Amino acid sequence: MTATNVNIIGLTRDVYKGLPSTLCAGCGHNSITNHLIKALYEYGVQPHRLAKMSGIGCSSKTPAYFVDSAHGFNSLHGRMPSAATGAKLANRELLVLGISGDGDTASIGLGQFAHMIRRNIDCTYIVENNGCYGLTKGQFSATADVGSSSKGGKRNEYETIDICGVALELGATFVARSFSGDGKQLVPLLEAAFSHRGTAILDIVSPCVTFNDHEGSTKSYAHVKEHGFALHAPDFIAGSQEIVVDYEPGAAQDVEFEDGSHVILRKLDVEHDVTDRLGASRILHQTRERGELLTGLLYVDTKSRDFCEREAMPSAPLAHLGSSELRIGRDDWAALMAAGG
Repeated sequence: MTATNVNIIGLTRDVYKGLPSTLCAGCGHNSITNHLIKALYEYGVQPHRLAKMSGIGCSSKTPAYFVDSAHGFNSLHGRMPSAATGAKLANRELLVLGISGDGDTASIGLGQFAHMIRRNIDCTYIVENNGCYGLTKGQFSATADVGSSSKGGKRNEYETIDICGVALELGATFVARSFSGDGKQLVPLLEAAFSHRGTAILDIVSPCVTFNDHEGSTKSYAHVKEHGFALHAPDFIAGSQEIVVDYEPGAAQDVEFEDGSHVILRKLDVEHDVTDRLGASRILHQTRERGELLTGLLYVDTKSRDFCEREAMPSAPLAHLGSSELRIGRDDWAALMAAGG
């Protein structure tokens, strides 16, 4: 008889799985989902105390692919932070996990991103960052690097918005970056983010394999359109292989994608002081100047108070409180008005 493997709260890993992914084969987002499942299992999260929040985009489908029995809410484009804020204020016992994308966060949702950080809402905020709008044919997003090229060869002329740089500038209390194919680094970062009391920003670089479609491929849109007979008009996205990396702290790793493009990842050295906000900004700028993408835990402030603590929110879920606890009494209201409050 084989013993069943369980985590620290007695649950099997299957409890943390969700629906089969409908994203492209080889999509970095699928790798992130697998790492999330592992991190949630190892951390021992109770499914009924997990709230999965998302906005709009490929990334925002991710919550469907893990922990079926958890709470979930798919909000409007760029509005995940306000929905997550409401969930956390209503029930402080929830582990609130927000999944967003680079377009959802750095463009339409930038205002909400900024104010969630400013308020230090207790939420793990994951940005699945592929630098393009994967649902709408791969236009540049605001996180695309200056000088990078689209699938069609167009050069990006606009300055990039660095998610980690903005988060540090806004006063975020936990800032980290990783790569979807580096589970060895990403899983511990996720678990650290779960344990942080405040807004934990994780910028995860996640390649969009759909836009490897190129001239010369027999499975490209152009080739199928030219040589096929249109019985109806379905889309076909060629699959790709997951990209996995493994490299040491302080070292750089050149990663080549299937379209021939490259990204150089540099993992933070073990000597990096994660409590030094200015040092984190400095090394972020230095590595960007060298054309490298810095990964690891950039900054953390373990002494800051989150929004609920600062505003003295009740520790019990609001749904468990009676009307006398939720409403101010007549006498107290009169006294408050008399005091000019």
